[in-house]
Amino acid sequence: MFADRAKIYIRSGKGGDGHVSFRREKYVPDGGPDGGDGGEGGSVIFRVDEGMNTLADYRHVRKYKAGDGEDGGKKNCRGKNGSDIILRVPRGTVIKELNSMQVIADMSGDLNEFLILKGGRGGNGNQHYATSTMQAPKYAQPGQPAKELDLYLELKVIADVGLVGFPNVGKSTLLTKCSNARPEIANYHFTTLSPHLGVVDVNGGQSFVMADIPGIIEGASEGVGLGFDFLRHIERTKVFVHVVDASGSEGRNPLEDIEVIHNELLKYNNELMERPIIIACNKTDIISHEPIDIDDNGEFIYSPEHDYVRQIKEKYEAMGIKVFPISSYTGEGVKELILYVSEVLSKMDKTPVVFEQEYFPEEHSSISNEPYTVEYDPEEKEYVVEGPRIERMLGYTNLDSEKGFAFFQNFLKDNGILEQLEELGIQEGDTVRLYGLSFDYYK
Repeated sequence: MFADRAKIYIRSGKGGDGHVSFRREKYVPDGGPDGGDGGEGGSVIFRVDEGMNTLADYRHVRKYKAGDGEDGGKKNCRGKNGSDIILRVPRGTVIKELNSMQVIADMSGDLNEFLILKGGRGGNGNQHYATSTMQAPKYAQPGQPAKELDLYLELKVIADVGLVGFPNVGKSTLLTKCSNARPEIANYHFTTLSPHLGVVDVNGGQSFVMADIPGIIEGASEGVGLGFDFLRHIERTKVFVHVVDASGSEGRNPLEDIEVIHNELLKYNNELMERPIIIACNKTDIISHEPIDIDDNGEFIYSPEHDYVRQIKEKYEAMGIKVFPISSYTGEGVKELILYVSEVLSKMDKTPVVFEQEYFPEEHSSISNEPYTVEYDPEEKEYVVEGPRIERMLGYTNLDSEKGFAFFQNFLKDNGILEQLEELGIQEGDTVRLYGLSFDYYK
């Protein structure tokens, strides 16, 4: 079975604890503090691997943990950093928080690597806490705790054009005819159980990627059959080519089939029906064009199948939907269809469909009720903000990212820290220190 989704647990590394120790050397009776700092915990990073096309690896191993930082040691020895863990996924993977199902990252477009959980910061050794009034501090800073998340990984194929329609209407054959794809093809329902991609080269036009989306049936938007498994792969496509069996060889009315598929797309995501749709009336090579009888007025009577293409054209071209009679078996009409698709794409925005981030791990850390202090250090002439709440916030926040830094600024404001700094008399250009982070204060 095609693995296009998985549930996994991830955990960053805990920061190593700072060490408490004092110099003990011959002829140095009152050695100062020399406790080393703890190492940084490892981070959890997702990276696109162009050689992958499924999430099968995550079906078998579901827990992933980065390395913990080592504790600091004597003689100012710093603990070793924990190793990062890099999780490789195919391009197009959407990473969601499992409980809310909100998007954390979409590994497509320009996003090739994403740091999802930063490792805990290592604690300072007691050497950092020596002052003129406390020359032998017996305190060291603990490392920041590990962070964890339950994730839902979902692969949504990246294609410009999606072939949709009932099973066994000829989508796979059409993809084979006009691209370099070679999907397995047979004459039975649900032959295709995974999306297939092919590059369509157009002479004198814009080449594009086409996806054969497995057959959709009535009720697919509600999970009937393998509905959800298939429908998730159409969300990135810019143009839909609705392939319909115009010969009625499966015993269905193609006009009714079109309505069913359009309703399923609408119910799954009504925005999909705002995208360009082109109808390909397939299997015209097996439609009989010979009359089957003569009526009382001497007029030829044809089979219902003979009239399906005309009825579809009359109904849908009046709605602005282009209809192409084709045979994916003989190739008749396929070139005209592909040229038209290329023309439609050339007029569209070339920006890929990328899902925006909705869930920010740093905003969901349980830090709101933990204590902190805001003080002025006259010796260093710095304003110092410390406490478990500050440590945890810094551990959850990637300050190198625009979103992370915006969260950091809002955290200082929402928790009243900026107000307390102003009450202490802070001026623009003064230095504020939050553990290992120092910055100049400006309104």
